[in-house]
Amino acid sequence: MAASQIGAPIMHDMCTISLSDLLTPFEVIERRVKAAAEADFVIVLYNPKSSGRINHLEYAMNIIRLYRKDSTPVGIVKNALRENQEVVVTMMKDINYDSVDMSTVLIVGNSQTYVKNGYMITPRGTSFDMDNRRNI
Repeated sequence: MAASQIGAPIMHDMCTISLSDLLTPFEVIERRVKAAAEADFVIVLYNPKSSGRINHLEYAMNIIRLYRKDSTPVGIVKNALRENQEVVVTMMKDINYDSVDMSTVLIVGNSQTYVKNGYMITPRGTSFDMDNRRNI
């Protein structure tokens, strides 16, 4: 749902990683984030921040930053398709960590992701028509 609010960011390979360490040791989460970043997946991060986990997101983004440019597009969607939805498309270097909470999903583009007309697009080997939301 969050992806539909920021364009077509997951048109190609992607992975989804929870940053909550309630059931998964943080060392495992770190390995997953590193492997996904190294493999150039589009990465969806959920459970990014809570009152007990205020630095996990920044830590994860620092791992991703080892493999991505600071200009990599990031979509930040809070309360996706709910009241008070907030949508921001920005770059890795410009993430406002203070605006992120447990109702936020972040979608980090891969090396091919770009922004056009305010939408994130990850190509899949063909051109994408954002106006009609279809491959051409």
